[in-house]
Amino acid sequence: MFIPREAQQRVLAYTGGKMGVSAVPGAGKTQTLSYLAAKIINNGGLSRGQQLLIVTLVNSAVNNFKQRIEEFTRERGLMPNMGYRVRTLHGLANDIVRERPDLAGLSEEFAILDEPESEEILRGSALRWMNGHPGFIYEWTNETCDLQTNSKVRNTDWPELIVDTARAFIRQAKDLQVEPGAIQPRLHRLRTPQPLLAMCNDIYHSYQQALRYQSAVDFDDLIRMALQALQSDPEFLAQLRNRWPYILEDEAQDSSRLQEEILRLLAGESGNWVRVGDPNQAIYETFTTANPRYLINFLAEPGVQQRELPNSGRSTRTIIRLANRLSHWVRLEHPVLALREALVPPDIREADAPGDPQPNPPDRPDRVSILMKSLTPEDELRKIAKSLAEWLPQNRESTVAVLVPSNPRGKNVVDELRKNGLEVVELLRISAQTRETVSTLAAILRCLAFPWNSQHLSKAYLRACSREMAQPEKAEIIKRAANLLSKLRRTEDFTSPLTGEDWLETLPGLDLTPELRPRLENFREVLARWQAASLLPPDQLILLIAQDLFTEPAELALAHKIALFIENLAGENPAHNLNEFATELEYIAQNQRRMRGFSEDDYGFDPEKHRGKVVVATVHKAKGLEWDRVYLSSVNNYDFPSCQPGDSYISERWFVRNRQNLQAEALAGLMALMQNDVSALYMDEGTATQESRNAYSAERLRLLYVGITRAKKELVITWNTGKNEKNKCTEALPLSALYAYLEEEKNHAHPA
Repeated sequence: MFIPREAQQRVLAYTGGKMGVSAVPGAGKTQTLSYLAAKIINNGGLSRGQQLLIVTLVNSAVNNFKQRIEEFTRERGLMPNMGYRVRTLHGLANDIVRERPDLAGLSEEFAILDEPESEEILRGSALRWMNGHPGFIYEWTNETCDLQTNSKVRNTDWPELIVDTARAFIRQAKDLQVEPGAIQPRLHRLRTPQPLLAMCNDIYHSYQQALRYQSAVDFDDLIRMALQALQSDPEFLAQLRNRWPYILEDEAQDSSRLQEEILRLLAGESGNWVRVGDPNQAIYETFTTANPRYLINFLAEPGVQQRELPNSGRSTRTIIRLANRLSHWVRLEHPVLALREALVPPDIREADAPGDPQPNPPDRPDRVSILMKSLTPEDELRKIAKSLAEWLPQNRESTVAVLVPSNPRGKNVVDELRKNGLEVVELLRISAQTRETVSTLAAILRCLAFPWNSQHLSKAYLRACSREMAQPEKAEIIKRAANLLSKLRRTEDFTSPLTGEDWLETLPGLDLTPELRPRLENFREVLARWQAASLLPPDQLILLIAQDLFTEPAELALAHKIALFIENLAGENPAHNLNEFATELEYIAQNQRRMRGFSEDDYGFDPEKHRGKVVVATVHKAKGLEWDRVYLSSVNNYDFPSCQPGDSYISERWFVRNRQNLQAEALAGLMALMQNDVSALYMDEGTATQESRNAYSAERLRLLYVGITRAKKELVITWNTGKNEKNKCTEALPLSALYAYLEEEKNHAHPA
């Protein structure tokens, strides 16, 4: 039974009007907001035909709210699922547009493309633009990079960057409610060409044409069209205001301009609108149009009731104090003044004592540690795996997670933990099974692309036998065979030998054991079939390989999705060869790219269902979750920069002229263009890149705060030197401050 704390009771005393609630991690905001919804329904605040509207961030939260509200309404003897509607912003926008598509300029039969589908269209538009403007990348490439010899940058890195830049531009343009046709005349009126903006708008135009051809909209269209519908018909807006007289908004720190405008319109000047969130957990600003300033400004508006949920029973005292120390250090001591607003009050307070209904775990200061020792990325993985191997046997009923800053790093963690025999649950972009299937097909395509390369031949053999590697007696034979293949001087002596020149016949008996010969002969036979089929369209080749390798329905289903992906990619890139298709698959296997059909449904994750197993998740995916023990890894000055000399930034690509952040430059140019700020358009090249470093560093400080506050009882923080041997990473700047704080606390507790 929910027994609210004093601060929660102040929120639950709400009867109407506008209210903003700042809620710290673990404050029970979802439970409080659900209880408030049940209270409004129970107290007769709704008339017949009316609903209380709850807007939240993700689908998993929708289900969570529904379950909690249902529990509270059942306790009061009310009918469940009555009197309320829970929606994500996209779900709400869909409801609005579906009801009146005419107001959005749509037909009744319009389709909504999901993210992977719209991503494929965007990639096609971007690649077609690149093919029509081959000189662009040469103009923007750093003089130290030779595109003629560096095919990876030319054929993979640049296309990926242009897609990313165009995606950010289109998303921002739609948030500003501006079509490509409105941008083009402004570009033509400029006295100096703006090639970056012109590129982005050309791709935007092509992308929108493709959507219209399919009578479809994407998620960003859906939101702007919902706002358009509300703005264009006062009578329709009045109907919706009457239908939803109360609006409760969760995760309001992740509101965008359009989300705020939609909800502000629905609430009206004197309506009932409750916004709950934590600006310190705003971690999506870099790759969405969200901004915590919308919530912060709302809290400061005249007439808005201000409330706080500062008490948290999630974590131990030491972990809470560590999170608060990070917040204090950022606000008072961070050397970059612009970053001192990255974290804001209130501090996290421990649960009210005595007899708090949601008490903190017993404090164990010795279970919170920061390892300041310099570790290579490989050493960090081994350190974490060893620690878990020692900890898990004594803590089988506990929950534990390893949190990483990126999906590719998560993949490396999973591989290391599984190598050490640990049971792993993944919260990454794609699953281990998908990675295995994609990696196998990529290795074989690479081998077929370079039939003379013995290293590719060896790797293809290893991947083809990967399912047997779990059996030690077979693994040894497979590795020996792969090693022999890697030493071939002429691969054709194995794959298609002339009479009397069969490499297998020349091997000493010690190498060619009875178990080895049939394996290699069978692989040669299958490989010959694949080589003969390599002239087929690449998607058909994928299916042929899959039929030879896979027997499980799940693997074959994945292979069909991969074949569809390759078919679409081939249509967009007729000049692509097998090597380039292999590269695309490797990006997916490394968790660097999504593919339609491979994204996990976002319907919630419960750590309690995985006790005794290691959950590996990005810090972004971990938001809203909690574990008894947390390993927070890779806290270096690359993954968590602070605008210091020597810091580097993932968005600033080494091959771009002057290491500019093209996304930042394009977005700044778009804003200046739409605000008619011509002087801003002619600022020194790289100005927006410099400014973007502050915003990115601020978000990474919040990400570190989120990572720390996922831990309930135990926390281990590590960092690594990165993969660039010439330019090694150092520990993140705030990590040194947190380490000094912990050491000082230990000295106070145990004075010499």
